[in-house]
Amino acid sequence: MRYLVFFIFLTAAWSAAAQTGLPPAPYANQQLADPAKEAAASELMEELRCLKCQSQSIADSNAPMAGDMRSQVRERIAAGETPEQIRNWLIDRYGNWVTYDPPVTPMTWPLWIAPIFMLIAAAWLARGRFRRKKDKS
Repeated sequence: MRYLVFFIFLTAAWSAAAQTGLPPAPYANQQLADPAKEAAASELMEELRCLKCQSQSIADSNAPMAGDMRSQVRERIAAGETPEQIRNWLIDRYGNWVTYDPPVTPMTWPLWIAPIFMLIAAAWLARGRFRRKKDKS
């Protein structure tokens, strides 16, 4: 049993070392020479969610996957693609979750409508509660 536990820890450590040993993507931390293209890339990177960190944009994240995504964005901008084309490519690849502004589709309607229903329900409950207090006095 001890050997099995040792083997699992050794395998986990080896996997972790292998993942961090890769060199960073070419444009992960290097800006484009053209300021207009870099501005377009930076704006797009602020709108894309890091798939590993989840609460940070790829512009703010230090995760290797975010670096790869930054590099992809810069390479595609340098090749002449528009930010919208790149966003669509990333959505096709990773799903709507990759963007902070997901499109409204029949699948996401409950997410957009739920806050409105919750506000209506809260107002209705508060109205009933205040009405009961008013009736008691």
